[in-house]
Amino acid sequence: MVLPTEQHHAKVQSHYTVTDLGKSILDALAAAGRDPDHLTPEDLAPIDEFHIRGRAATLDLARTVKISRSMAVLDVGSGLGGPARTLASEYGCQVRGIDLTEAYCQTASMLSERLGLGHLLQFQQGDALHLPFQPASFDVVWTEHVAMNIADKARLYGEMHRVLKPGGTLAIYDILRGPEGPVHFPVPWARTPETSFLASPDELRAFLTEAGFQITDWVDSTEAGKAWFVALAERIQRLGMPSLSFALLMGDDFSAMALNQRRNLEQGRIVLAQVVATKRGAWSLAQPEPA
Repeated sequence: MVLPTEQHHAKVQSHYTVTDLGKSILDALAAAGRDPDHLTPEDLAPIDEFHIRGRAATLDLARTVKISRSMAVLDVGSGLGGPARTLASEYGCQVRGIDLTEAYCQTASMLSERLGLGHLLQFQQGDALHLPFQPASFDVVWTEHVAMNIADKARLYGEMHRVLKPGGTLAIYDILRGPEGPVHFPVPWARTPETSFLASPDELRAFLTEAGFQITDWVDSTEAGKAWFVALAERIQRLGMPSLSFALLMGDDFSAMALNQRRNLEQGRIVLAQVVATKRGAWSLAQPEPA
C-alpha cells in the first residue's frame, strides 16, 4: 500500500530524524578521541556515508563516473553529506545536496564547514520528486541508497533526467529487490514495509530507459556488500559497538537492522547495484517544471 504523499513523507522523516543530531555526532567524535574543531574526512567515515560499504562504495562510483573538478554535481538524498564531502575533497567539484530530512541537511552543512569544505557544498531540505532546480542544471546527478523509500520511481528518475544537462551522467548505488522473497524488517531504510519500495534490477533498467537514459555501466556489488557486513559483524563482536557508528542515527534498532540487512543479502532477498547512465534526450514525463 502506498500512503498519501504527506503521510509518507512524515513517516520517512520520522524514521531518520534524530534530536540534536549534530551535537550527538560531535560528542561521539570527542569520545572517540577526535578533535571536533579539527576534523578530517577519515574522522567522519564511520558515520557520514550511510550506505553499505561506506566511503569505498562512493569512491568506486566516482572513479566509474570519472568525476572532475569542473563538474556540477547534485546529490539526491544527500543524508549527512558524506558522499558530497568525499567528492568535494577528492576532486574539488561543486556539490549540491538535497534531502527530505531537515536534521540531516543542517548536520551536513555544519560538518562540511568544520572540514573547511563549505565553499564547495550546499545542502537543502527538499523532495526528490519535485527537485527545486532548473532544467539542465547539473553535469552529474548522484544518488546512493535513496530510491528504496520512494514509490514513484518514474517520477524520481524523470526529475533526475530533467535537471541533468544533455549528455549528463546519472550515478546510482542502490539496494534492489532480490529473487528470494520478501525483506526481513527492520532494515536501515525502513522499520516496516510501509515505507519500503524496492525495484528489481529489470524494473530499474526499465524505469531508466523510459525516463530517457542510456545505461552505460552496471555492476552487481552484492558479494562485496556481503563481505563488508561479515567484517563489520566480526569487528563489533570483537570490540563492541563503537561510540561513532550508525547506531547514532538509528538508535537501539540498529543492531537488529544490521543483522537483517546481512540476512537479506545472504538469502538473496536484496541485491546491490552500481549503475551509470547517460541522459539521451528531453524529459520523457509530461510534468510541470518547478517554479
